[in-house]
Amino acid sequence: MTLLPPLRAALFGRVHRVSKLACVAGEPSGDLLAAPVLSALKQIPDTSKLEVYGIGGPRMQEQGLHSDWPMETLSVRGYVEAIKQLPAILKLRKELIANLLGEDRPDVYLGIDAPDFNLGVELALRKAGIPTLHFVSPSIWAWRAGRITKIKQAVERMLCIFPFETEIYERAGINSTYVGHPLASEIPLEPNPATAKQRIETVLNLTPNTLNGIVVSVLPGSRGSEIELIAPVFFETMAELVKRMPGQPLHFVIPVATPRLRAPLELLLKSTAASNPGLKIYLIDGEADTVLEAADVVLIASGTATLQAALWKKPMVISYKVPWLTAQIMKRQGYLPYVGLPNILCGKFVVPELLQDDATPSKLADALLVWLNNPGKVAHLKTRFAEMHETLRRPTGLLVAQAVAQTINAAKNRTTV
Repeated sequence: MTLLPPLRAALFGRVHRVSKLACVAGEPSGDLLAAPVLSALKQIPDTSKLEVYGIGGPRMQEQGLHSDWPMETLSVRGYVEAIKQLPAILKLRKELIANLLGEDRPDVYLGIDAPDFNLGVELALRKAGIPTLHFVSPSIWAWRAGRITKIKQAVERMLCIFPFETEIYERAGINSTYVGHPLASEIPLEPNPATAKQRIETVLNLTPNTLNGIVVSVLPGSRGSEIELIAPVFFETMAELVKRMPGQPLHFVIPVATPRLRAPLELLLKSTAASNPGLKIYLIDGEADTVLEAADVVLIASGTATLQAALWKKPMVISYKVPWLTAQIMKRQGYLPYVGLPNILCGKFVVPELLQDDATPSKLADALLVWLNNPGKVAHLKTRFAEMHETLRRPTGLLVAQAVAQTINAAKNRTTV
């Protein structure tokens, strides 16, 4: 793989010393989280001309990041899946560290989530005297609590997106700051489903009012492995729900997370529609927030998208499947009874989770029907999610950007002393 510092030097110039920030996001959710940070950095005088490079997706690149490697290399989930990508990941990390300890030495390193990759980078850089920040705490409160020791060695300051996390780091003697979750600021407190339905109809060139009736938003994940393992079950669930609700105007809308996932989803759609001619399924590129806002109920794979659904105040059924070995390892390392972010934040099962062997079309359809047949229960859930939204609503991008700026200035002051 070709190293790129000379190219960037030509792009930015080195006549005047420009502060440098290296940052790495390992998957689409990290790209989503980091983009507002890079945008906010442009508004702070000390970092308005910051040189930003590392690894990130299209949203970060739109905000000025020069991504030296494809983010997709790091976008794996689970032990078994990671093993397949391990040689490429280790090679990438070795090259990245060599870059950052050489001519591309940054003033600050910001790791965005992806702890299995970023903590190793942060450890090497911090030992070399480079300040390290980490945005999004690893879920040590859910599983693998032993990572706190490595975090203490690798991270100068943890930037937490959930309020209860700072106490954990305080007890461990690690600097931390609660910055809120950026999605809570981006998503309005009051959704407008009618407008969202119109937006979908316009994008898909559908006749106005096509989506009148019940909209079920289906989010099977943003990774190829998720589409392979859980999407077929979700398609069978859609067919099952139509059978359970004869004569009801059901519409299923699926946001396609990335272009490479469209082909496998189209194949599933074609095969499912062939045996269920009354099934109305629509694929739409991107537009996950619009699809969630339009929903009456959501069928969703575990992950960051479950928090999006909660912030849109939507009743949901969470599901997930991983290879058997991955499931066994995770089961032994975890100690919370739930995996979905809405349940974790509420501290109880406010929405159902049907995982692994429980992720069957029949059980998933049952759980969706509970929401559709109980408007009072839905109203109570929306109130709970509105309270959560207020707690998470902070100027997150600005707070993280300020932490980066403060660290850069502190590093400069140490250098000049």
